[in-house]
Amino acid sequence: MSAFIKRRPFTSLLLLILVALALLGWQNRVHLAAFPGIIGAYSAKEYCSCRYVMDNPADYCLGYVKQYVPTSGFFDDVANKRVTARGLGSSQTAAWLGPRQGCQLLPAAAALPES
Repeated sequence: MSAFIKRRPFTSLLLLILVALALLGWQNRVHLAAFPGIIGAYSAKEYCSCRYVMDNPADYCLGYVKQYVPTSGFFDDVANKRVTARGLGSSQTAAWLGPRQGCQLLPAAAALPES
């Protein structure tokens, strides 16, 4: 083994880094599994708060919730004051409950309309 490391130091270092990344990923697997739901939830909740709690225009709120990881679907139901966003395959819906409660994520996401 020592001869392999001496002959191929860069390959050995790369293998060590890959093993360390695999261990780190395994150790944080629960957090990594939760990440896809965060994108849609953040977008829906923040847009709902921006639009219906703060009464900002729709264009402003779209820019406000724009992220590095883009959403793949977005629908603002103005009549019911609900916002549904999909990011990384997970959809989330936030609804405006009233002036004292503001916006809240709903347990089940509403279906996005067909484009």
